Amino acid sequence: MFSGIVEAVGAIEDVEDYQSTRRFRVHVPEFAGELTPGDSVAVDGACLTVTSADHAGFSVDVIGTTLDRTVAGSYMEGTRVNLERALQVGGRLDGHLVQGHVDTVGHLMSCVKSGEFWLLDVQIPADVLGETIEHGSITLNGVSLTVSELLDERGVRIGLIPFTHANTNLGLLVPGDPVNVEGDLIGKYVARILTHRDRSEMRTGPEEVL
Repeated sequence: MFSGIVEAVGAIEDVEDYQSTRRFRVHVPEFAGELTPGDSVAVDGACLTVTSADHAGFSVDVIGTTLDRTVAGSYMEGTRVNLERALQVGGRLDGHLVQGHVDTVGHLMSCVKSGEFWLLDVQIPADVLGETIEHGSITLNGVSLTVSELLDERGVRIGLIPFTHANTNLGLLVPGDPVNVEGDLIGKYVARILTHRDRSEMRTGPEEVL
């Protein structure tokens, strides 16, 4: 479990592509020396398992669904990635509950500076957008954010403060760039429950439900 509060922005190193797996190292001297094999780290919001670590960085293997559902397949040497270690029980929860299970890949539509902050319009597929509410939570590239506005059926608008713009890789995005998207945890479960309830009522009929 994570909070969506980025601890550091690291850099991808040593990318190795195999038949169905990608292996890469992440340079992050800020906390790599505290990691051990088996630890979980959110890389752009995707929960990955540390396979090896030293004082300068750590390595991970990315397979199957993760490659299909995240931006990890597009990483190149030098790509900047948002990083967060797993929460510790009893620690502060400064963002919101983030599983590190990326739902889909969205795309930046526009980034416009408005005074001291930035407005990001992000295209999000309909299934995740349907679970998203105005002023609710969403995670983009591992960053806990508040939805400022729903953009009809297209996506969401996010207001980005200067600190987040400067201290995450969101400030490096240009229109068209992909982003990992994790929808609101509570919204997912509510949508799932309602969907199954509606299907159950269709099977039984209203007179049997009563």
